[in-house]
Formats: sequence, C-alpha cells, structure tokens
Amino acid sequence: MPEIPVAALADAVRQLRRASVLVVGDAMLDRYVYGKVGRISPEAPVPVLTVERELAMPGGAGNVVRNLTALGAAVAFVSVVGDDQAGSDLTGLIGGQPNVEPWLLVQGGRATTTKTRFIAAGQQLMRADHEQASPIQDRLAERMVRIAADAVAATTVMVLSDYNKGVLAGDTAQRLIAAARAAGRRVVVDPKGLDYARYAGADLLTPNRNELAQATGMRVDSEDAVVAAAEVLRERHGFGAVLVTRSEDGMTLVEAGAVRHFPAEAPEVHDVSGAGDTVVGVVAAGLAAGLALPVAARLANIAAGIVVGKIGTAVARESDLMEALTPERGALRKVMARTAAVEQVERWRRRGWRIGFTNGCFDLLHPGHVHLLEQARGWCDRLVVGLNADSSVKRLKGPTRPIQGEAARAAVLASLASVDCVTLFEEDTPVELIRLIRPDVLVKGADYTVDQVVGGELVQDWGGVVRLAELLPGQSTTATVARIKG
Repeated sequence: MPEIPVAALADAVRQLRRASVLVVGDAMLDRYVYGKVGRISPEAPVPVLTVERELAMPGGAGNVVRNLTALGAAVAFVSVVGDDQAGSDLTGLIGGQPNVEPWLLVQGGRATTTKTRFIAAGQQLMRADHEQASPIQDRLAERMVRIAADAVAATTVMVLSDYNKGVLAGDTAQRLIAAARAAGRRVVVDPKGLDYARYAGADLLTPNRNELAQATGMRVDSEDAVVAAAEVLRERHGFGAVLVTRSEDGMTLVEAGAVRHFPAEAPEVHDVSGAGDTVVGVVAAGLAAGLALPVAARLANIAAGIVVGKIGTAVARESDLMEALTPERGALRKVMARTAAVEQVERWRRRGWRIGFTNGCFDLLHPGHVHLLEQARGWCDRLVVGLNADSSVKRLKGPTRPIQGEAARAAVLASLASVDCVTLFEEDTPVELIRLIRPDVLVKGADYTVDQVVGGELVQDWGGVVRLAELLPGQSTTATVARIKG
C-alpha cells in the first residue's frame, strides 16, 4: 500500500468521531498518588512519600473506553465490578465520560481490580494492586453476554479487552464473538493468556511482541520472525489479521497476503502505561468509521506515539492526532485545551522544571504585557498563560470588549518566546485552572498586593510563591482603546 498522504490521514482522523463501538472486558480503577520524598522512614529503609494529590481514572477496558470517547466516538461498555468503594468510584468515572452507555454489572463480594501507583519527582516508587482475578459468576456472565448481544446491533465494531481478570473467562469470549458474527459486526481483540483459541474467528487480534511469543512458542526477535509468528497465529485460529505492537520498534500488520510495518512515531517516551489500549481504541474506531485497516493501523501507531509521550494512563485526542500530522503549526502548538495543558505541565514537571502561571485578558497586546511576561518567564522554567475567553472578557470589561477574539489573542501570546503554553478559561477568575496547573510561581502585576492575587493562597499552601511584576508606566489596553476612540 503506498504512503498515505497527510491530507487523507487528517480526513481519516475527523471521521473517527462517527464511530460507534461496543467494548466488553475487564474494567479496572487506576489510582495515582503524587507527592514528594524528602526523607527515609525511621521505621524501615524506605522513602516517605508526602502526599500532595491523588487522581483516579478508568483503567483496563475502561481505558479503551476513554480513548474512544477522546476521539468523539460513541461507546457501549459492558463489564463487571465489585460491590466495593473502588467499584462505585469506577462506575462514576465511566458514567462521567461523554457518549458512553455503561452496563457495569455488580458482583457481590468481588474486589474491583485497582492499581495504585505512588509517584514522586516524575518517578514511580511503587505500585500496589488489589484484585480478584477468578472468573465472574456464571449468571453474571450469562447476563453480560445477553446485554452485549443486544448492544452489538446498535454499534459497528465489538472490542474484547481481555486483562485476564475473569470477565472474559471460559467460553464467554467465544460466545461474544458468535453474537457479533450473527449481527454482521467486526471483532477486535486485545488478548491475554496462552489459549488464543478462545478468540477464534475474530477479525483483528492486537498482541504485543511478548504475548505473540508466548502464544506461538516462536521467536520474535526480528521483523521476519514477528511476521512468521503472526502468520501462524492468524492461520491457526482463523483471525482476519494480526496487529503486533512492538514497543520502540513500532507495529506490524499481517493480513492474508499482505504485511505492513509501521515504524515507531514517539519523539520521546515518558510512560508506556495504556499504550496498548490506545492502539485498540483507535484501530477499532477507524474500522467502525469505515476506514481501511491499514489506515486505521497507521492512525493507531501515531496515537501510540502520542500517549507514550504523556504521563500516566493517557489518551490521544483528535486534536493530538491533528497536531502530530501538521507539525508546521509552529507557535500555535502552544495554544492548548485545558486537559492538554495539564498533561503538558505534568511532562515538564517530570523533568524537574519549575512551572510559572499568570493570567489576563491580553486584549491589544502592548509593551507592558510583554514586560510582565518576560519577568514571569525569568522566575520559572516554563510559563503557562491563562487567557480569559471572550465570554469572560465581556462579563469583566463590558459588551464592547474584547477588541480581538480569543483565537487572535491566544495566537499573539503564543508567538512570544517568553510564553510556553496558552490555555483559555471561561470563568471570571482562573482559580480552577490554577488548581489544575498547580504552578510553583504565580505572577501578577505590581498593581496588586500578594493577598489580592486570585489563587495566591492556594499556591502558597502547596509550597509555591506569588511574585509581583513591575509595570511599565502609561501602558494599558483601556488607555489604548480610549486613544483610538478619541
């Protein structure tokens, strides 16, 4: 297949939002506990983590759902959780995802699989797992298959996300594949274990390199060896195709009579957690949107390169894919949605960089603004600017403002060397954005006092500082507008 033009790939990305996918598999709760380590415990030779914040998100099959919704796809999700707090938290997180119809069945006495990661200075100190991997109850498996058989008719592709935690144990996977076949739907499987006969008849299997070696007992230490093992696996169990993820070596797609290698597209690797879920989600969305399998696989490869450059169990959004395809956006790459800005800050923080934050309307950028931003950048390693959205400016400044729209104001700010990230906020104050960014340095002009700076108390509470930048006399947007009108 010839190289796919960038314009065609960009069009393919936009089509992903049309996808409708059914996901069935092992749902998990991923918890992240962030803090600082400043001493060794007197009780044992282990570091003491001073906890600063905690984050929870869906993992396992739930992370496949996250990746699909990040692309704008509609998702039906069928799984089983325990009757514990983790199960309740996971149900709430899944229910809070956009475009998701959740069917999370509850098994009494079962522990919801939970993975808790403890992180300091960007490094994982330890992971604690709480799980019960035995097969789910027969009656729940029966009910789950019935629900999935009904839901598959309303979707285009079925994904089986198997983490070997009991949801797809026994003949459940085979019954689900049969239901999809009966409805004329395609099936994508992310496999686990050694018995791949359970997935016989699936349209696409997505093992990683180690899983391929274990399932076939064959060598996978070269491209030719990977292809040979994938061919054996495909023919042995009647799979339509096998897409092998090969970590830093990219991916290999093996179909009947065709082999395609996709080199890795990650500029830098921070965390490989969940990259396989991203591949499954993107390729399933591509197939559901009517893309050819090689095109869907190419997009999945690009998406995998994006998420390994993020921190934690991350997702690739449509905007991420479009940016990866059009790097010539230059300074505009600094303009980010709130979630993307938070992820970027986490990457910077992992490198040990000091994060600065300032905010404002920045309507008709003038030398006073430039002077303030240059001072702010001098107090940190990376500067994030919170920019009032148009709706916020109107409430604060009146119906005739802003003079320039938010897109123009953001673009001008992003063009400055002193600014590393620009993100909009709709609220009257940036306090919620400050909570998310958690800057080390909060900067405002010297026309404020430290106790007047919005968010200042928050920043000081977590060990940050508030700085007041000197102002250039005679410089203000209001005065400029008055002169123009005069």
